[in-house]
Amino acid sequence: MEALAVGSAPPRPGLAAPTRYPHLRRPRTLAAARRPLAAAPMEAAGGGRPSPAPARCASAETESEVDEAATSSHAAEAEAAGATEQADNGSPVADAAAAGASIEGVDGIRIRRRPVTGPAVHYVGPFQFRLENEGNTPRNILEKIVWDKDVEVSQMKERRPLYMLKGALEAAPPARDFVGALKASYDRTGLPALIAEVKKASPSRGVLREDFDPVQIAQAYEKNGAACLSVLTDKKYFQGSFNNLEAIRNAGVQCPLLCKEFIVDAWQLYYARSKGADAVLIIAAVLPDRDIKYMLKICKILGMAALVEVHDEREMDRVLGIDGVQLIGINNRNLETFEVDISNTKKLLEGERGRLIAQKDVIVVGESGLVTPEHISFVQNAGVKAVLVGESLIKQEDPGKAIAGLFGKDISHAGAS
Repeated sequence: MEALAVGSAPPRPGLAAPTRYPHLRRPRTLAAARRPLAAAPMEAAGGGRPSPAPARCASAETESEVDEAATSSHAAEAEAAGATEQADNGSPVADAAAAGASIEGVDGIRIRRRPVTGPAVHYVGPFQFRLENEGNTPRNILEKIVWDKDVEVSQMKERRPLYMLKGALEAAPPARDFVGALKASYDRTGLPALIAEVKKASPSRGVLREDFDPVQIAQAYEKNGAACLSVLTDKKYFQGSFNNLEAIRNAGVQCPLLCKEFIVDAWQLYYARSKGADAVLIIAAVLPDRDIKYMLKICKILGMAALVEVHDEREMDRVLGIDGVQLIGINNRNLETFEVDISNTKKLLEGERGRLIAQKDVIVVGESGLVTPEHISFVQNAGVKAVLVGESLIKQEDPGKAIAGLFGKDISHAGAS
């Protein structure tokens, strides 16, 4: 994650010194903001290259340590592996494996953060060549999304460095209690709290709703008993946007909002909060444990909740070993096949894992494949206290009224009374 503090800009005459987010400061100089990446030294014997260090964030135990967190994942990768090496003839030779350093294997992660052997498309003069191999071809849709997101976020950070978000963060409405809203709904209805998703499209199903009005849909969800809302902000694959998130927040919707984004960099957490998010999604299949810990600390500083998503037993065990996790989402969709099996929720909550979750007072959120009251009852009996549902609601003529069909009863405040 990008360093959060590299100097401060002097206050303008006549303006009070800012008191919030003191760690978001303008770099002292251009050189400080854009330090060149240092290549790792070649080994003296044999000309071998040191193994790259895992792509991880610096650990941070206090707010001040978070402020001073030293390295971004990308910088750590490049510094550890080296970006180029000198060939025998003295000309620079790109080290593709280093430039596309992967965190695959760290903490059992299967999703590579970016192409290991560099991009597939190359240009020679006016000609474009596409050279595909295992290292630059995504193995599943999540990996493809993450690779594209990594490029997108890098470009967004160039346009709006972290210190430039300070004003938007200070102007953002206060974060609302996402976890508290889920607990209150569960206590009120005796059923899993609903996180209703505002979602126009998906990469597997295409456009789900042509007459898509995010504010109108959000208001209908809230009226019919949703405890919280999930708003897709990815544009390329889900046709979402941060404009939708802002519009819903500014329209007076009181439900806390989850920014449903593919988080690969801590900068995205600050950006989401500046747009009015009350919670963010963190996917364990994408981020190593140290990154998750680091991001949880930033979320706490910003007042946001974090829904940490897992897909299998290994990811669940990793996340249960991390302090500060309040919400765990179990995604019933297989990352490789994209098939959905809601029995995955029960499997991940059986035995010692279920006892540990109860001991830690973690709220488990069921995700994917939940369409009927029987599905809701199944995951509730397994130990789920909240569900995140999008497609089965958004495809209905009236997404708000579809909530009663999902739960088998009216869960709105009016229905409960």
